[in-house]
Amino acid sequence: MVETPSAAHAQAMKEKNGAALSSVLAALLLTGMKLAAGLYTGSLGILSEAAHSGLDLVAAGVTLYAVRLSALPADAKHPYGHGKVENLSALAETGLLLLTCVWIIYEAVDRLFYHPREVDASLWAVGVMVVSIVVDFSRSRMLLAAAKKHNSQALEADALHFSTDIWSSLVVLAGLGALALADLVAPGSALKPWLLRADSLAALAVSGIVLWVSWKLGCQAVDVLLDSGVQKASGQIERAVGSLPGVTGVRRVRVRASGPASFVDMRLLIQPGLDADEAHQVAREAREAARSVLPGADVLVEVRPQEQGASGLLERVRAVAGLFSLSAHDIQVRQVDEGLALDLHAEVPGSLSLAEAHARVTDMEKALRRELGPVLSVVTHIEPEGAHPAPMPEHGEAAQALRQAIEDMVEETDGVCDMHRLELHRSGARFGASFHCRMHPQTPITRAHDVTVALEASLRARLPELVRVTIHMEPDVLAPDLPPLV
Repeated sequence: MVETPSAAHAQAMKEKNGAALSSVLAALLLTGMKLAAGLYTGSLGILSEAAHSGLDLVAAGVTLYAVRLSALPADAKHPYGHGKVENLSALAETGLLLLTCVWIIYEAVDRLFYHPREVDASLWAVGVMVVSIVVDFSRSRMLLAAAKKHNSQALEADALHFSTDIWSSLVVLAGLGALALADLVAPGSALKPWLLRADSLAALAVSGIVLWVSWKLGCQAVDVLLDSGVQKASGQIERAVGSLPGVTGVRRVRVRASGPASFVDMRLLIQPGLDADEAHQVAREAREAARSVLPGADVLVEVRPQEQGASGLLERVRAVAGLFSLSAHDIQVRQVDEGLALDLHAEVPGSLSLAEAHARVTDMEKALRRELGPVLSVVTHIEPEGAHPAPMPEHGEAAQALRQAIEDMVEETDGVCDMHRLELHRSGARFGASFHCRMHPQTPITRAHDVTVALEASLRARLPELVRVTIHMEPDVLAPDLPPLV
């Protein structure tokens, strides 16, 4: 008999609710046992564990409620469903754990330095802690199995929480053992005072464990709530989809987790000329590839035909650079025997070190090779943001002086006339210039090139602040009043 999706969902919710309810009952049992043992013996370590278990009971109750609420279907107000309630539950559990730490540390410091108290390290206390370890071990395994099976962060948080309870209980047992050992040590021994304080020291150790667990749980919950921490899944999906037949590029992959559910949207470039049925087949294969990484994910695929020509290629380069928060300019693409060769300038934040900037650019180059082909040769010039020349003000004194100096030198050059479309750029204290000028239409191209190179060199030699010159030479077809150069 094949199980329908609705039946499978109902079975999954039954298992998750059963695991969460079992956790609540176990927390109730342990809280009562530890509280009775702590009050009977006066052990701060056991009382701290009782407080910890009391908050565990609250956390388990919150988890049970979150698991049930997260099962509600999507609606107009919650188009992605209610799955993030589980992540909020994990974050709330972090806050409860932090409250536990504050109380434990306060009581431990008070007993260590101000108001010492005697503790009875009885077999009753030891028995309670042993039972606690057995119960915590059983329920943490049960919760972790359910969390992995149903991708539930709330149950996973409970499982991680209760697995650390085992270690904290062991610490308390060590403290009780130290107190028992203190009775066997001679009264004048220097070791005896420390053994008598072992219970409070054990309580501090418990608080350290709880703080560490709180940090991990909080970071994990916040990552999911802010839709971060999914770079690994995004990269795996991009690689899986990028290798599919008909896919020429992966523009964007976005992953969003909501409790046990995952949502993926991506934009693909496909081979030009594919008809609607073929494009639909590519989209369907892309969805299956994404679900091979995130089983059961809700996947939305947008397909676009691959751009044609050089302009499309440049846009692809800029798009890839944008994925790494880089600005690309001065892009040059050459066809060589092995394939494409790409040179470009990439602007990085000025706050980065060379190592950080190089690492980011290296990642961009790897992405470019995946996007444009494995035989691509990429050489990137790294520069800080703002180093790329910006247009100079049209009417500033520096611009006017530089403009006049360039015009004078062009007029002095034999065979060149009609300088126009002069553009000046500034980069700090340096300048760049580009302009058009004309020569006789019958001038040999070799001679025209030599004159252009010589003019560029003369401009840079006479104007040291001018570090970049680009000259576009045109034939003077309308009024060739200059004799051709030979």
